[in-house]
Amino acid sequence: MSSTEKMVVYTHPDCSYSDSLKETLDSSGIEYIEVNLALNPEEWKTLEKITDGKRTTPVTVEGAIVTVGFNGFG
Repeated sequence: MSSTEKMVVYTHPDCSYSDSLKETLDSSGIEYIEVNLALNPEEWKTLEKITDGKRTTPVTVEGAIVTVGFNGFG
């Protein structure tokens, strides 16, 4: 991922793992672009493409690396 390319995080407000991931990224000072699927339901199609059909959150995209779920960083 280039230094100008930000991480993209797909979230949903009913997902406590999405909240935990955002809190961890924020407290670590990591910049990201949030795609809230409740506010942007058309993005479910994009999410399903990058996760081989999974409809789950959070999903993190860093360049070509896709991470489904949240297990903590560091």
